Amino acid sequence: MFTKDHRRALRALGLVGVCCALLLGGVGCAWQLRGLAGHRADGDPGRGTYAEDPELGDDAAAALLDGVVREVPAPAAAVREDSGPWRPSEPLEARTAAPEAAIGALFSPGDGDSDHHCSASVVHSPGGNLIATAAHCVHGGGFRTNLVFVPGYRDGEAPYGVWVPERIDVDPRWAEDFDPDHDVAFLRLRRPGHPGQRLEDVTGAHPVGFGPRLPLPARVMGYPNAAERPLDCRGTALAAGPAQLRLDCADVPDGTSGGPVLTAGHTLIGVIGGRDGGGDERVSYSSYFGDAVRELYERAAGG
Repeated sequence: MFTKDHRRALRALGLVGVCCALLLGGVGCAWQLRGLAGHRADGDPGRGTYAEDPELGDDAAAALLDGVVREVPAPAAAVREDSGPWRPSEPLEARTAAPEAAIGALFSPGDGDSDHHCSASVVHSPGGNLIATAAHCVHGGGFRTNLVFVPGYRDGEAPYGVWVPERIDVDPRWAEDFDPDHDVAFLRLRRPGHPGQRLEDVTGAHPVGFGPRLPLPARVMGYPNAAERPLDCRGTALAAGPAQLRLDCADVPDGTSGGPVLTAGHTLIGVIGGRDGGGDERVSYSSYFGDAVRELYERAAGG
């Protein structure tokens, strides 16, 4: 499970294993394990909701800015969406793309790895502060409490600021048993030090499309774990059973989980996740955006 996000976790566990082997008595190992486990909270699994302590969010943002990310001025003309003519990738392989303001990287500072581990995109909502990603990027053994979203991330730079959750919403069926048909999450965000600023006003946003009639021309976009710019691949979104969609494209690696599946009209119809944790380096999956995802979106947007 969690294919396109799991290598980062394995690296962290490997570091813990080395620590345990080298430190007699396991004191240092126990400290490291407490650190990794300390970035989780139960929230309300029955509802699939977690309200973030503002202090935790502020600390996570400060840790990221003290480490691998720096804020820089936004470009004079913000890239809000892909504006080129629609053409499928030829061959069907992901390749480096220009960063877009409404698509970014998710970090978890303090987890023992400086890489971003997932991707996410800004979606239109009444409050203007909502992003969509995969549920497995924000919940596993509890809700992650040290998440930071960097829209338009590139080369260690945050041209549109760093943003942290106020609230995370997943489907209770994910919170209870990691049902891959419900591997979707919506996060309501705020920007520390900028009270009242709305994410959507800074980056633009994608409308969310529910019940898409497949097949559809579509593209996937996301940030590989150790890459400083995103990858992009265009093809066709196909049905993969009643509760999943797929897009065949090679070389979409770990870290792209949670990245958007967008139609040619820039509407979000999926996030990389779902079956097999989002697929492998030949195919990307998403939970289908049907009635359950619509209800989850409405809860997150109205909550």
